[in-house]
This record gives sequence, C-alpha cells and structure tokens, in this order.
Amino acid sequence: MSDAESPKGPGSAPAEPAGGYRVLARKYRPASFEDLIGQEAMVRTISNAFESGRIPQAWILTGVRGVGKTTTARILARALNYELPDGSVKGPTIHMPVMGIHDQAIIDSRHIDVLEMDAASHNSVDDVRQINDAVRYAPVSARYKVYILDEVHMLSGAAFNALLKTLEEPPPHAKFIFATTEIRKVPVTVLSRCQRFDLRRVDADVLIAHLAGIAAKEGIEAEQGALALIARAAEGSVRDSLSLMDQAIAHAAGPVRAEDVRQMLGLADRVRIVDLFEALMKGDIAAALTELRAQYDIGADPAVVLSDLAEFSHFVTRMKVVPSVGDDVSLSEAERVRGRAFAQQLSLRVLSRTWQMLLKGIGEVQSSGRPVAAAEMVLVRIAYAADLPTPDDVVRSLTDSGGGAPARGGGGGAGAAAAAPVASQNYAPRFEAPRGAPRAQVVASQPMASNAPAVRRDEPEAQPTVAIKSFAELIAFVADKRDINAKMALERDVRLVRFEDGQLEIALMPSAPKSLVHELQQKLSTWTGRRWIVVISKEQGERTLREQANDRQAALRQEVLQDPLVQAVLKKFPGAKVGEITQTADEPHADEGLAAPSDTEEDD
Repeated sequence: MSDAESPKGPGSAPAEPAGGYRVLARKYRPASFEDLIGQEAMVRTISNAFESGRIPQAWILTGVRGVGKTTTARILARALNYELPDGSVKGPTIHMPVMGIHDQAIIDSRHIDVLEMDAASHNSVDDVRQINDAVRYAPVSARYKVYILDEVHMLSGAAFNALLKTLEEPPPHAKFIFATTEIRKVPVTVLSRCQRFDLRRVDADVLIAHLAGIAAKEGIEAEQGALALIARAAEGSVRDSLSLMDQAIAHAAGPVRAEDVRQMLGLADRVRIVDLFEALMKGDIAAALTELRAQYDIGADPAVVLSDLAEFSHFVTRMKVVPSVGDDVSLSEAERVRGRAFAQQLSLRVLSRTWQMLLKGIGEVQSSGRPVAAAEMVLVRIAYAADLPTPDDVVRSLTDSGGGAPARGGGGGAGAAAAAPVASQNYAPRFEAPRGAPRAQVVASQPMASNAPAVRRDEPEAQPTVAIKSFAELIAFVADKRDINAKMALERDVRLVRFEDGQLEIALMPSAPKSLVHELQQKLSTWTGRRWIVVISKEQGERTLREQANDRQAALRQEVLQDPLVQAVLKKFPGAKVGEITQTADEPHADEGLAAPSDTEEDD
C-alpha cells in the first residue's frame, strides 16, 4: 500500500515526501498480518482471540534480530484501532483490506495514542512512572491506548516493579506490547502477566521466495543462486536479508549474480568449498593447500572458508542421519549431490572429528596475526587426521595380518581394551573383598526358655552371634555394615599379622588414627554379638590391601605393555598412551577388587 493511498484522519499525519529513496527493509515492511511471512502460528492465535473477543491486556514478542518483532507490534496496534471513515468496523480485527483512519500514523510511528518507547534508553523508574500516570487518561482519537516497549529486557529491576501493578490491572482502554531479544532477562512476574509469542526464524526457502518477489517488483534481475546466498547469510532474519539485497543491488550495478554476492560477502564458491572438503577427506594436503590459496587470492577470508567447511561438514553429518535434509532448496545442486555421496562414504566418527577440529581452528584463525597461515595449519591437521585409521581399524588390521599374538593368561583381552590412544589417567583401584569370598555366617543364639523373665524395654535385645573365618571375610562384613571409615582403615592403614575368629593382631601404618584399635574392637563386638580382641603387634605384617592392589595393577600394566598387539598399536599411533586398564568377565583376578594375599599370588 503506497503512501498516497492512506486516507487522512484524526490520528494521521502528513505522509513521507515522495522522491526520496527508501531502503528495501523499510519500503517492504509488512503493514498487515497477511504481509507477515513465516509466522503463521502467531497470526492464527491472534485471529482466534480477536474473533472470540478474548483479547489480553499485554503481549510480549520475542525472537532474533530482524525477525519482525517491532513490525508485528505496530500491526497489532493497527488491528486494535482499525476504523474506517464510514464506521463499518466496530471493534478490533485482523482483516484490514484498506488503510483505516489511524493506520498510516501508526505505521509511521507518529500516532498520539500509540506510544513507542525504546527501553534501552528509557529504562528508569521515572520513565515507567510517566506511563503509569498517562495510562489513566482515555485515548484522544483511537479505540485503545497502545504502549509499545522495544527491548523491554533493558528496563531496570525497579522499573519492572513499578510496571507490575499497571500491567496486571490496566484500564480497559490500554494495551501493552513488549518486544525483546533476551526473553530470559525479563522477570517471571512480567511474563506471567503477558501473552507470549515466539517469532521463529524464517526458513531459507520462504526467504528466497520473498526476495524473488521483491526483485520482481523492483524490476531487478537476480539469479536464484544469489538469492540463496543472501537468504543463507541472513540466518532467518527478514530485515537482514533485505539489507543484504539492497547491498547486492548496489554492488552488482545490474543483474544480481551469485558471483557478485560471494565477492560482496567474502564467501568462497560453494563448489570450491566442496572440492576443498573432498581433498581434506582424501588426505591430499597439497591439493587442499593449493585450493585454499586460490580462494584467498580472489578475496576469500580464511576464517570464512573454514566456517563454510564447518557448515558443509555439519550438512553432510545431518544428511547421513536425516537424508531428507538434502531437499533444501537453498542448497546448490553440487552440495546436494556430492553431499549425499560424502554422507554414504564417511563415518560419523570422521565427520565429528572434522567438525571439532574446524570449530577450534576458526578461533585460531580469527585470533592469529597471520590468518591464512593459521588456516593452512588447520587444514594440515585435518588432512593428516583424515588419513589415519581409527583405533578399531588398527587393532582389526593387526589381528587379521598376524601382527601380534594374543597375550598369555587372558592378556589379549586387556591389551585390546587398552589399545585406544586415550590420555593417561590415574588408576583408582576399588577396595572390595573378592566376590567369591564367603560372607560371614550368622549363628542364631539359643531361644530363651518359656519361663524366662521378659526382657525390659530399656534393655537391648540379644544380638545373634557372627562367625568370621578370614580377614577378607571381615572386610566384606564391615562393608555390609556400611561403615566406610572402618572399611577404608582396614584396607589402607592395617597390616595383617594374625587372624582368628574373635581376635585380630595387626601392625598399623603411620597414617592410622590413634583411636583405630579401640574403635575396631568396640564396633566388631557390637556387630558380632561376641567379644573381639584387637591388639597391635611388633611384627611388620603383610602389605596393606591398598598396597596389594597397586602391586597387582602395576604387574597387570606391565603385562599389557609387553603384549605384542599393544606394542604394535602404540607404534602405529606415536605419542599414544595406555589409559585405564579394564578386563573382560573371564579374567577375574584384577576386576574382582582386592583379594586375600594367597589368592592374589595364584591369580597373578
């Protein structure tokens, strides 16, 4: 609708003088709900609310920049105050086929009853108090007073608090419309008083069709590929896409071609990006570096090249998981066809590794004083890594070719598990009694005679006696009692000298608590229902259970490192280290936790 078609009315002002150039983002700003693109869910909700008369007192619109929050707020204000000179429209409506009495002034943001305030620069309590004072008065000419607060999240906490009461119980003639890009910064107390709409990013195919329609209206010839590049660069923002379209028209000074848009945005040719990706996946470092230099020489930014590579890696990964992604019309034919081929050939592990290296490399290039050199080193790393087989492939190839014999005594299983080139980790052994160790046997005490005196309520009931036959069985018994401190003390601070049921002779480590002996004796007597004697011996005793576990782990690691298969893998991956060693179910001696000293010697 042109300015000349807007009728003059009580809320109108003179139209903008003709002849001056208006940028596309302003010239083609939507003036009605029919003009909005990509927001069908919001339009349907508002339409139903208007038709049923269930109009809230406040709305809050959220979304990324340029998606149409302020424009939607003005359209809402227009719909609330839509009137025709003949008086045929009696209330709010979303159907606005012609310009109404107040419409042009509202669209131009100069209507006296529709107040727009930028909360970024008017965020104090005094600014909100002015709204609270003015909201009480009836509108001058329109049906409603409408307050539009843009970037409402910038209001101070005190300003939000000052607004709450008015927002919850506004006069019947007042409506509030808030817009924000940071919905999480808006207090919940404000959100709960508003009807919320999340304006979604506009899909690339919708943006391309929108740009094509504007180009036709402007009489500009534009290639489909150029529009696709603009839509992709806009990332779902209509305003950004129109601004880029304006820039592309000026840059091309004629038909808008894809090559012109690439030069304007500093983008590399998408086909050349795919060629570069292919060279990297083949491990052809020379071809990759040559292609990067060629793109750099024609003006491509090295960081943008890596970003395009990361975007294509992400696209191939998505196509591998969801093949229908390849139907996106914003993609070139080369991207769709060759991307599908890459998705079939490359594994998710390779694609994920490439994505991670590119993501890290982009930051290196952006912070480097020599970006092209930094980009070349990133490509070298990716090409080198792409040519390396995975650890599973190495183990499989070495096994198939007879590269190593299985380790004796079940060591092959442990060696295979340790072959992955992971960072070395400190081994934290589990101090537990062996799974095969017998649990303490509970011997029921003799039942009391029927004529025995009744037990008084304040006396503890008789505990069943417990027989414990070995030190390992004692550890298991203490673990069952869930006394972590006692269990850890027995494993870490106690050297066993002699063990008998009811008597424990030990030597203590320097780290042992001074009250350990007394506490052990008291707890064991209470738990077993019989007297226990714990004494300190002058003999050295056996090694502690922790020391025994460390010895077994050290011996197992040495056995694994001597395995031919593990040595072959370490040689294949320079710098790789054997991390934590785990064993399969048929190798019980190290996976079972701590065992008695005699059992340990037999297992090793």
